[in-house]
Amino acid sequence: MSPLTGHRQATKVVVVGAGYAGLAAALRLHDAGVEVRVLEAADRVGGRIWSERRPGGGVVDHGGQWVGPRQTEFLALADRFGCERFPTWETGDHREVWHDGSSMSYLGAAPRSGPGITEYLRITRLLDDMANTVDVDHPWRTPGFFAWDAQSAEAFFTAQTADTDTHRRLALAIEGVWCAEPREISLFHVLFYIASAGSYEQLMETRDCAQDGRFTDGAAGPATAIASLLGDHLRLNTPVRRIDIATDAVTVMTPTSSIRAAKAIVALPPSALANVTFEPGLPPARTGWLANNPMGRVVKIHAGYRTPFWREIGLSGIATLYDDSPIGVVFDNSPSNASSGTLVGFVYGDRADAWAALDAPARRADALRSFAKIVGPDALTPTYYLEKNWTQDPYAGGGYGAFAVPGAWSKFAEAGWRAPTGPLYWAGTETASRWNGYVDGAISSGYQAAEMVLRAL
Repeated sequence: MSPLTGHRQATKVVVVGAGYAGLAAALRLHDAGVEVRVLEAADRVGGRIWSERRPGGGVVDHGGQWVGPRQTEFLALADRFGCERFPTWETGDHREVWHDGSSMSYLGAAPRSGPGITEYLRITRLLDDMANTVDVDHPWRTPGFFAWDAQSAEAFFTAQTADTDTHRRLALAIEGVWCAEPREISLFHVLFYIASAGSYEQLMETRDCAQDGRFTDGAAGPATAIASLLGDHLRLNTPVRRIDIATDAVTVMTPTSSIRAAKAIVALPPSALANVTFEPGLPPARTGWLANNPMGRVVKIHAGYRTPFWREIGLSGIATLYDDSPIGVVFDNSPSNASSGTLVGFVYGDRADAWAALDAPARRADALRSFAKIVGPDALTPTYYLEKNWTQDPYAGGGYGAFAVPGAWSKFAEAGWRAPTGPLYWAGTETASRWNGYVDGAISSGYQAAEMVLRAL
């Protein structure tokens, strides 16, 4: 998987991007016996999934890491390549920390009492009812589509209740799933996302939901296995700078070569497409869609310890923080054999903007204080501390994915969401109908694009 050499090359299909969408597309084409080349700008595969092996043998997932039982494409891929999984740790008391300094513990998927909980549960049930009417394959055919897309999630929440604690719960939910603030995101996009996962609970909870399990050797395991299967047909450190689109072919240009192909599948995050010149330019609906789907803002933090000491005092390590802490959500991210302890925390949206502006020692101290509020002062002295600010990633430009601003779906989606551009096809989790924004959605989008190419060929 060394950089390309030479100048002009040819292949049947070229795939741009070796995240899970591009790899899935290439795998489907490879299985069908179609000649394919994959070009990746980074020095690794996986895209927004990055599993780093730490000194001593442990693995840290800096990007996406979880898989749920309804994410059948991801599970099937993992099973094909023998990637082992284990349940997310959730035994013990979960914690909530509130803006007034108070905290509470609870068991199970969600608290049964607490500030704002009654209205929160009512509104989330209403979101489920609304999402049940969404057409995930043709979203613009959804009843109420234009009215829902015209407003932000915040506008909807404000119209439903004046309870500020409910607003805090709803805001953290939006931040936790979309890495955005409620004022920034289209209400319809929230409903579409819920529909694509099956329910609000599927997005939010752990057991039997999206955060059900983890991979023993990291979530990039299946991606690495596909890369090995593709061999020299996959090239790393090979950024695509320009794509020329003709009626019956495409020419993809890198700094060292050009590749002519009958078809191309572009599987890049929306922000990364800004680094590629298209000739002729993309249709206005496609450029409008991309311009109105910014990437989320998130920093993922890991702190390692000799043991998962919080388990010994009856804590699960799962927490939500509604105070002025930078971290909003915490999980126990220890390895499957508990040979060491790891806490993972997420800094979202506006909190990420403010916290990232601090110097490194201040960021570290703030993050560890967040962990200490959950599991006690031992959290202040980790054996290691890691940050991954996805907004600073040169190839992703944010995370976990892109989200649609109010009006984006109704103005641009029908022609700009995922419709092919001549011999150019689009993949990526943002183009998926099911599990949009998740690895499972990325994989299904790659398969879908590959099937469209196979039919066209």
